[in-house]
Amino acid sequence: MNPDQLAKLQAFKEQVHPMNLLPLWERKVKLVPGSDGVPAHWPYQIVKPLLEEATQLIEKKDADRRVLVMENPALRGSSFIAQSLFAGQQIILPGEIAPSHRHTPNAFRFIVEGEGAYTSIDGVKMMMRPGDFIVTPNWTWHDHGNLGNEAVVWMDGLDTPFTSLFGAHFRENYPQDTYPVSHISHEPDEASKSYLFPFKDMAKNLHDLVGSTPDRTHAYKLRYTDPVTQKDPLPTVSAFMQLIPKGFVGQPYRTTENKVLNVFQGECILELGGQRYQLRTHDVFVVPSWETFRLESSENSYVFSFTDQAAQQALGFWREEFLASK
Repeated sequence: MNPDQLAKLQAFKEQVHPMNLLPLWERKVKLVPGSDGVPAHWPYQIVKPLLEEATQLIEKKDADRRVLVMENPALRGSSFIAQSLFAGQQIILPGEIAPSHRHTPNAFRFIVEGEGAYTSIDGVKMMMRPGDFIVTPNWTWHDHGNLGNEAVVWMDGLDTPFTSLFGAHFRENYPQDTYPVSHISHEPDEASKSYLFPFKDMAKNLHDLVGSTPDRTHAYKLRYTDPVTQKDPLPTVSAFMQLIPKGFVGQPYRTTENKVLNVFQGECILELGGQRYQLRTHDVFVVPSWETFRLESSENSYVFSFTDQAAQQALGFWREEFLASK
């Protein structure tokens, strides 16, 4: 293209700009897989003392939910851990109640440590134990409380970026602190089976796999599914628990999903971008879309993870790639 043509094209671009028009050939949109988010690590040994400090600085009634949001370093100001996911660590002290509300984002809790807390969803009250996964479908009334003698910590996960994208974020507080309880579940039953997924059940299912050949990338990994629909418990979020046995060295792998890992038990190594991250018990790590990573472990480790795979698969976007070790 000669200089005269370039000058005319530049003049044309400046002409249409005030009309909120942009020539397609000038677009800046990324046309390759990947995310604006970056990998990031939140060691629990740093986060836990800060949660405890927060309990001294703000009362539960003032905080509503006492949560430290894990915000991606490349997405500061968004409150998102990845472009499609929200994650935060919440602490609740003995005797405290997190008041009932409902909202359009889908949510879940993954219990990190402590016993005696419960969550109530549309009147179904469920006791929560470490390692349990509890889903809160959108627009369901939910409140939490701690009936025990110790602080309880859990990770909140939500698909808030989806409601923000569509401009469809609605929220409503219930008139009282708690929604009327119609049923109490200590274990999954007919009323709670689509909400409550105990760790002991998932651990048993994973142990049943031990002895078979582990997946070369994920070792032993199971996806949480609704026992009624046999689908993901939430329409936008997929969740998994994996057992990484002692001595396992995984193969490199990448996927278009944004992935948040929470080490429930044990320790493992996550290698990504030429760096090796030591992930200890309760550490959280985010792997953005299309980043190549691999896992290895020197001890038996349980790793919980949640991703946007359900949404990507529903839309036909999801891809994965298994790569050979160098």
